[in-house]
Parts: sequence; structure tokens; C-alpha cells
Amino acid sequence: MKQHMGRECTPTVKLTDLVKVGQVIGDTDAFIGAPIHSSVSGKVTKIDDIIGSDGTPIKAVVITPDKLQEVDESVKAPEVTDLASFAAAIRRSGLVGLGGAGFPTHVKLMPKNLDEVTTLLVNGAECEPYITADNRTMLEETDDIVEGIKLVKQYMELSEVIIGVEDNKPEAIAKLQAAVAGLDGVSVKSLKAQYPQGGEKVLIYECTGKIVPEGKLPSDVGCVVLNVSTIAFIARYMHTGMPLVTKRVTVDGDAIAEPKNVEVP
Repeated sequence: MKQHMGRECTPTVKLTDLVKVGQVIGDTDAFIGAPIHSSVSGKVTKIDDIIGSDGTPIKAVVITPDKLQEVDESVKAPEVTDLASFAAAIRRSGLVGLGGAGFPTHVKLMPKNLDEVTTLLVNGAECEPYITADNRTMLEETDDIVEGIKLVKQYMELSEVIIGVEDNKPEAIAKLQAAVAGLDGVSVKSLKAQYPQGGEKVLIYECTGKIVPEGKLPSDVGCVVLNVSTIAFIARYMHTGMPLVTKRVTVDGDAIAEPKNVEVP
């Protein structure tokens, strides 16, 4: 019930409930928080505390899959007319930053100083060495990235978009440059491949030269930062209404016989 920065969700299902893919199974009324959706269809067989990655107890809903992967009736493309309805739809999708930090995306779309935010930075720098999930997204879901950029740029009324990609990904850089050619105010910037290039404040400095002061947010220097996989998801969600129920994960290392990227529930 806590797969993001912010408040832990409260289960919205009970024991023996039958659930489907995309159904809300946990939510919170906190602004910094996001609903959790079932990634499988099946039966709720346990609601219990587990130990999270930070060592603290977290409420968990255990679902025994029926292997049918039936999609919930609530899954449908959202109706969006302005920034408020756009941000509300993104919150309902359960989208949190897919680069690793897990910050609820709808919060980034509604900064208090919206009038001062002019630039969208799309983070195409992997957050850790050996990870290639975002690189595959840039190569395989280029059209979704471009469409997601257009949506955020439109509803936030931004004038500039910079896609930052490390220079050890020349194929991704070339493909993105071709895809955004002719788009007003959108560019691709090649960045030095070094850790921690994917860090939000590092990316802002390398792409714009602006320094985010200690204790301040990207919006304080006129920027909003979204990961490439986050941006691509926005485009898909607007078409399908399927909330965040899967993630592309890199499985790599000396112990792995066949390193690969996998799409996991």
C-alpha cells in the first residue's frame, strides 16, 4: 500500500473480494500520495503488514491470481479539458515517477508557482549504472514520449522542452531528434554519461545551467522534470485508461545468466 513517496494508502478491498486488473485496491486522501491498483485479476486472500525496503511495516493486500487477467470495468480513457482535469486524471492513474524516486506525478503538474514554470525537462539518463529500461523506452516507445511531451506542454502552457539523454545512447538520441524535428520549442540534449547524471538537480544544471538552491524545488527555477518512461505512460493512459500496473525492470549482474529487461506486474 506504499509504492511511492508520500502517504501510505488504506486498502479499499476486503478479504475474499474478487478483483480485476486496473481496479483500485488502495487509496489515500493525502495530496502527496497515489492510489494503488491491482496488477492481476483474482481473489484477495490476505491483508497484512509486511516489512518495506526501509525496514518499516507497510500494509499489504495479497491477491491470489486466477491467471485470467480480466480488466476492470472502470478502465477507460479519461476525459481531459484543462490542466485541473489533466492532473486529476494522472492522479487517478496512480502514476508516480518511474525513474526510481516514485514521487506522485500529479503533484509536479500543479506547482504553486505555475506561472513561473516555463521548461519541461524529460529525463532520459538512467538513474543507476547497468540499467537500460529507459533506453529501451526511448527506442521502442518514441511516439508515446513525443505525445506525452505535447500533452504536458499543452496543459501546463510551457514554452520549452529539453530531453536530456546520456551520450552513450547515440541510437536513442538520433531517434528522438528525428521524432521532435519541427516541434516548436522541443530539443534533445546530449549529456556526458556519468553518475549521477539522472539526478533531478544535476539534470536541471546540465540542461539549463540553473542551480536549484538547497531546500527548493525544480519549480523554483522554472522547471518541471519527468522521466521518459513517465512521459510515455501519460500518452498511453490517455488512450487506454489503464492505470499504472506494470513496470519495465532491468535484470542484470554477474549472477544473471541472461540479462534482460522485463515488463513486470
